[in-house]
Amino acid sequence: PPRSTPLYSSAASDVYKRQLLLFETVLIENRSIIEFIDSNYAYRSPRLRQWYGDKVEGKLGGPVSMQFSRQPVTDRRQGGMITTAAVMTMTSSPNETKPITRGAWLATVIFNAPPDPPPANVPPLQAADDGKDDNKTLRERFAVHRENASCAGCHARLDPLGFALENFDPVGRWRDQYENGRQVDASGILFRKHEFNNVIEFKDAILAEKDRFVRAFAEHMLSFALGREATAADATALDLITSRTKAADYRLQTLIHEVTQSAPFISTPRALTSTESRKKD
Repeated sequence: PPRSTPLYSSAASDVYKRQLLLFETVLIENRSIIEFIDSNYAYRSPRLRQWYGDKVEGKLGGPVSMQFSRQPVTDRRQGGMITTAAVMTMTSSPNETKPITRGAWLATVIFNAPPDPPPANVPPLQAADDGKDDNKTLRERFAVHRENASCAGCHARLDPLGFALENFDPVGRWRDQYENGRQVDASGILFRKHEFNNVIEFKDAILAEKDRFVRAFAEHMLSFALGREATAADATALDLITSRTKAADYRLQTLIHEVTQSAPFISTPRALTSTESRKKD
């Protein structure tokens, strides 16, 4: 539905709540941060269950339809955070998906390897609703960009990430075909060594590189704690945080503890509180 409809607005609010509940669960229960990639549970309200296509008994209305509960997830397309409707919606336009935006989000958030800004002379992608190339898939419409020498490098990195999520439409619901009837192609190769044909195999590819994800997560956390970007001088501390988190079965509380005990964090001057400042004066 269009983003201005009440259904979209309420559903969008629901899926963002789900993100927060998942993070709270991993933090409070000291679970593995790997569950951000793939988990066997999710938080859903009756309204959100209907959004995902589940059959919900009774009418949806009132506060009950907005109440979240933890539910088992047997479909690995839905477990974890990276395939939630919140992420899929955030990285799409109102009418179509944006594989490059999704790929950039994954590269930045999951692997902490943000791409460079696109060159200023990149031609815009032809819109799907302009009457041209109606029978092409989105991957085929991107071909002209991949042929541009200044764009090829980024596309080689981002296309496999973004198109891995192409089965999710602009608002995060599953699809096997585009509106023109063409099949969605979500295949690719992660880091030039992990081939996948669908999003489940893509998650397996990320899990095969989970230590890379853990180090990226640690770098995000350390950067937040320090109030600055991590630098090469922080590499030793990050290696130690990663190895100790790995030894503790990737537990989130362990990672946070190691960040707060790391040399960069301990040696960073902190700002005085208002009480301390008054005492000093």
